[in-house]
Amino acid sequence: MSEHKATIRWTRDGKDFTYKTYSRDHAWRVNGNEIPASATAAYLGNPNRVDPEGALVAALSSCHMLTFLALAANKGFVVESYEDDAVGHVEKNAAGKLAVTRVELRPKIAFGGAKQPIAADMEWLHDKAHKECFIANSVTTDVRVMGDG
Repeated sequence: MSEHKATIRWTRDGKDFTYKTYSRDHAWRVNGNEIPASATAAYLGNPNRVDPEGALVAALSSCHMLTFLALAANKGFVVESYEDDAVGHVEKNAAGKLAVTRVELRPKIAFGGAKQPIAADMEWLHDKAHKECFIANSVTTDVRVMGDG
């Protein structure tokens, strides 16, 4: 099938190594691109960097969108734009552990061309996109499409 690699690098940089003082800043290298990352601000991270929880939400949203676009194109719909203000919720799961238990996708999609999707088309596109999304198939997080998107 395919293989995907990431390199994660962190160094102490001479700072004290106690829970409240060590830096959470690190870098992800994916496909030759370096992405500045940190813990979420609630866990003493840098709010100016990507955190793992936000990255998971973005990965779920991105995968859904990419799958949706492929399905729409194959059905003859022309998508002009797609925007999603996705929200992930960290809560205790059934085992009492903190987890990203649910992600709400809120896509806003504009279509062009003569063929416009009706409600049943949109329901099929989103349902099929969710079922075919590699990332959604890889997590136990409840992923829901909210609203009209």
